[in-house]
Amino acid sequence: MKTTRSNKTVQNPKLSETSAQKKNRMRRILSGLKKLYPQATCALRHEHPFQLLVATILSAQCTDEIVNKVTPVLFERYVTPVDLAGADPPDVESIIHSTGFFRQKTKSLLAASRKIVEEFDGRVPDTMDALLKLPGVARKTANVVLGTAFGKNEGVVVDTHVGRLATRLDFTWSAKNAKDAVKIERDLMEIVPRDEWTYLSHALIWHGRQVCFARKPNCAQCILADSCPSAGKI
Repeated sequence: MKTTRSNKTVQNPKLSETSAQKKNRMRRILSGLKKLYPQATCALRHEHPFQLLVATILSAQCTDEIVNKVTPVLFERYVTPVDLAGADPPDVESIIHSTGFFRQKTKSLLAASRKIVEEFDGRVPDTMDALLKLPGVARKTANVVLGTAFGKNEGVVVDTHVGRLATRLDFTWSAKNAKDAVKIERDLMEIVPRDEWTYLSHALIWHGRQVCFARKPNCAQCILADSCPSAGKI
């Protein structure tokens, strides 16, 4: 099937591929992403693992831009896990109110901080199993902290952008709505080299924000279009 893009006719990949073919196409995608975003990294501003953990918890159902406006105030007032563990909930709620779900997020932040203090000597743990024991931390948050703060590729961060692009690129066999994050992550991990898991997450997020928009992707200006089965069809 052929698609016309920018006065140029390109051959779209077949929707049915072998695992080897998908891996080869993913290599081309990664090569293109590295040309576009050679230094793609987490957009949440932080100076150490605890700040990243807090910011990632706050980012649930919220934009990174809003979180980055809130965290400087929060981090100035509550510097360490000990500080936040003993914080007054209404005070934290007032600071993070704009991130949404502020009451539940406050409970998670304070409970996670207490657990870090009581069970991990005041330091954010650096293993998946330990992170998942922290209140408010699911696999996505753990992947962010492990990959960005500790340089450990334990999984692929699947947010709305990654889910959308993985589906459009036909790299996942999940539901069309791209809502099964666990399944999407598993599919991506099977075809992406482990040392690229963290980079891929960041790069796809950047690409989703700048080119492959949710409603109307800019396929005409996308250098990945030749390797995308969805190019020109949305």
